[in-house]
Amino acid sequence: MSSNSPTNPDNQEIDLAQVSRKLSHAYENFLSWIFRGFLFIKRNIIILAVLFIVGAGLGFYLDKTTTVYNHEIIIKPNFGSTEYTYSKINLTNSKIKEKDFRFLKSIGIKNPILISEVEIEPISDIYEFVNAREQNFELVKLMAENGDLNKIIEDETTSKNYTYHKIKITTNKAIDRDQIVEPLLNYLNKSEFYSEIQKTALENIRLKIESDKSTIKQIDDLLTDFSSTPSSSSRSDKLVYYENTQLNDILKTKNELVLDQGSRMIELAYSDKIVKENSEVLNIKNTKSLNGKMKFIIPFFLMGAFFGIFLLRKFYKSQMEKLRTK
Repeated sequence: MSSNSPTNPDNQEIDLAQVSRKLSHAYENFLSWIFRGFLFIKRNIIILAVLFIVGAGLGFYLDKTTTVYNHEIIIKPNFGSTEYTYSKINLTNSKIKEKDFRFLKSIGIKNPILISEVEIEPISDIYEFVNAREQNFELVKLMAENGDLNKIIEDETTSKNYTYHKIKITTNKAIDRDQIVEPLLNYLNKSEFYSEIQKTALENIRLKIESDKSTIKQIDDLLTDFSSTPSSSSRSDKLVYYENTQLNDILKTKNELVLDQGSRMIELAYSDKIVKENSEVLNIKNTKSLNGKMKFIIPFFLMGAFFGIFLLRKFYKSQMEKLRTK
């Protein structure tokens, strides 16, 4: 015999009727709440209008006087100076946070109160990183077998070996290049240690370029001599095959030397500074977060505060009435 009793249709009808009454009561309360809201706005329309106008005016003033500008500089640290560059930037940022204006002025920033932050971050280019050296490709391949490739790309150890990096400066006003950018770059390029490395590196690059030039000239002379020799018809087939094979190797070597020479010339152009600036973008107005939005935020904040105070007073009065009736 089943222990489950049959469902009573009358009970179901009562439950549905109760749910319907509750929904109807909730709907009436909602409409009543909206109506009371309209009455509140009607009674306090002048106060709310004044608060809106005052808040909008104050917001416009703050948006105009409180500005944030971002500036970005793309750099290429040379001669293994990436860690050195990061250390210098981090030191400068700590001095900015400490408001050590004496230090900032000592590195050439004439008006340090303008600057609020300076940061540096790598520009991720994993393709150039792996193509630069075969060891880099093998390293990334090995690390990828044991972890997430995206984490490896963003890892500090890997990212600091990228070619290009971005310096981000934040100021509270628009600036000219000579106010902050030039002094900061000059500060980064003042290093006796890396200056000595730079001299040696530049000399090696120039020697390599001259060596390539000399070898290319020798190859050109050899090709000239070859072209002035008697016709190949008078030579044996084996000799012609041997000479053609040698000629292909010589042309291939010359092509590699020309490419290497061009690469060295580009390297020479980039190596005139310890930290080479590639490009810059100044005075990007920051509109993220609350920047530039105070004219919208403050009016609604003041009206919300007024409404909150009204609810608090009403709650206080209702509680006091309850205490009196007890």
